[in-house]
Amino acid sequence: MKITKEEVLKVAGLARLHMDEGAIDKFAGQIGNILEYVDTLEQVDAKDVQPATHAIPLSNAFREDLPGEHMDRDNALSNAPEKEDGSFVVPKIIG
Repeated sequence: MKITKEEVLKVAGLARLHMDEGAIDKFAGQIGNILEYVDTLEQVDAKDVQPATHAIPLSNAFREDLPGEHMDRDNALSNAPEKEDGSFVVPKIIG
């Protein structure tokens, strides 16, 4: 499928992109190649292919939420790069 310069400029305008003349020709060719490939995919008989949302079967990957012992403060702070009065010291983010 051939894409015109005007179509590339319209899409660039919608995306608020400024394009020089060389880029317009380059993108028109690349988009045309992509659309030609999509056209070949439409020729494939896929009526018996089940729709898929993932490439591999995937079920709930979360662990079960079970109550357990909490970590004591000294153990939690043992690897902290900086601590003060039993708390983590972190960089100030908001003014």
